[in-house]
Amino acid sequence: MLIGFAGLGRMGHPMARNLARAGHTVLGHDPEVDDVPEGVVRVATEAELADAPLSISILPDGATTRALVEEGLAGADPDHLHVIMGTVGPELVRELAVSARMQVADAPVSGSVSLAETAAITTMVGGTDEQFAQLRPVLAAMTSAQFHTGPVGSGSAAKLAVNAVLAALSEGVAEGLLVAEAGELDLTVFYEVLRNSAAGAPYVGYKEEAFLAPASAGVAAPVSLIRKDLGLALDLARRRGLSLPVSEAAYAVLDEATAAGLAEQDMAQVLAALRLRTKEDAR
Repeated sequence: MLIGFAGLGRMGHPMARNLARAGHTVLGHDPEVDDVPEGVVRVATEAELADAPLSISILPDGATTRALVEEGLAGADPDHLHVIMGTVGPELVRELAVSARMQVADAPVSGSVSLAETAAITTMVGGTDEQFAQLRPVLAAMTSAQFHTGPVGSGSAAKLAVNAVLAALSEGVAEGLLVAEAGELDLTVFYEVLRNSAAGAPYVGYKEEAFLAPASAGVAAPVSLIRKDLGLALDLARRRGLSLPVSEAAYAVLDEATAAGLAEQDMAQVLAALRLRTKEDAR
């Protein structure tokens, strides 16, 4: 299948490559990236992505996504289906689905870059039953599980909810480590206890190196990304009159991590931000 793909950054690069490896002809566009994935055909303009019957975007924010849909793909046929896989929030997705002359669905993903490399990420799809049936074989080339969450925009709402939980988990693990440290526990020993306790969610297990040895762990999901997503979740909550005290507290720590120059470090660096706060309070 001929597929247009906008956004070849940290997540989009392996996803587009996996589409090409699955036998699809992929037209890739990203003016900010020099390295085009193996098997992907670079195109010079966004408009060329509309030559395909299906296009995908995984862009960094709502502004670039809006510009792509409203301007870059303005010449697309009415039956062209564009899939928003970046995390931009459900309200923008629904707005674009109404205003665009093409079809729009959303399918944001959950998982790290390393999981994207092996097509082991999960996607949450908002769209009609017919759109989901059309998209599922394509999405299966990039993801290990595809969930139809409901109408357009519902996938983005699910993604924000998932990342609100992830932010709370990161904060909880960091605080648990500080409590263990205060109690003079060996943190490696404590983490083994944590992994095998009632709190030992899969996330806790695969983030061990990121918390205990951040210098060697690499960056799976940076502070800036989870902060952006949690901010979108809090914006949605405020518009609906919801109170999310744990998310508010987690966002405050992510703000502190950003101010401390940790924005592009792994989200587990909330631990470093809390340690900095402790030092400030001790002065």
